[in-house]
Amino acid sequence: MSTDRVRPDACPGAVDVHRAADGGLARVRVPGGTLSARQLDVLREAALELGDGFLELTSRANVQVRGLAPGAEVELGARLREAGLLPSVTHERIRNVVAAPLEDNQALVDGIDAALCAVPELAGLSGRFLVTVGGPVSGLGGDIGLVGDALFLAGHDSGVRVDDPVAAVVTAARLFQQVRGDAWRLSEVDGGVGRITSAFGTVVDERLPAVVTPVMPGPVGAVVVAGVPLGRLDARLLAGVPVRVTPWRSVVVPAGTDTNGLFTSPDSPWHGVSACTGRPGCAKSLSDVRADVARWVGTPHAGRVHWSGCARRCGRPAGDVVEFVATDDGYEEIR
Repeated sequence: MSTDRVRPDACPGAVDVHRAADGGLARVRVPGGTLSARQLDVLREAALELGDGFLELTSRANVQVRGLAPGAEVELGARLREAGLLPSVTHERIRNVVAAPLEDNQALVDGIDAALCAVPELAGLSGRFLVTVGGPVSGLGGDIGLVGDALFLAGHDSGVRVDDPVAAVVTAARLFQQVRGDAWRLSEVDGGVGRITSAFGTVVDERLPAVVTPVMPGPVGAVVVAGVPLGRLDARLLAGVPVRVTPWRSVVVPAGTDTNGLFTSPDSPWHGVSACTGRPGCAKSLSDVRADVARWVGTPHAGRVHWSGCARRCGRPAGDVVEFVATDDGYEEIR
């Protein structure tokens, strides 16, 4: 159902930063999650010199720098542009492309990113617009997705099969922009999926399932998946290392990388535990969530657990999650 928005989309960007309780918050889009060693070093140095000394990894494999002083976003933007992390100021907030992190898909991701940025009207899409690439991330609720030649729309296989995946994503995005009205996501538009599907023509009857397959910490061939506790990476770590950020707030690094300060075992008490920012970074939070989690971690639990400082439940991962949501009287457990 279409949703009327009474306020504009306030997703932070790398230039248009969000003023949080602890200073400016810049969200740097990293399509596919891939950062060269130089690009990661630029982000690390920015966090150390301009921010609070940490890089926050998001559930869309983007990177946030927070604690920015007023005006520091100008210097940050200049550094990002020089490092190739800000190829389009007009389109930078829509560059949300999440990809299966252990697949060879970065060239496709780069093609999609460049093609979306080349269409002027797509700059008007919401910062919540999302493209997914690969089966393991097909269930993350992307507006548009690709699994092989299958085109996903609003998180489900549309039945459309495509020969040119980049052109198909751009076509679907343009059609979404034409029909979305004030909606931020395709799933909010009445009949939106059907209108886009019909523009492509023939569909198949057999549909692929939408799934979420998180990567597990540990060695995988020539790389290692290293978890980042609560997605908060100490910016002093991983100097000179290329990484691929995953939607599960971990990083894929070359085998042999110093992973001190990270975790590389699914048996780690930090595995499967996530949290919102909480106090003091968020004025809406009822608690210092990260400090509460640090005291709790190690408590036996099954499955994934997410902690939230208020009823907005920011940062909740997709899928089955046990939640602890702060109230005026402590935390409410939601299953």
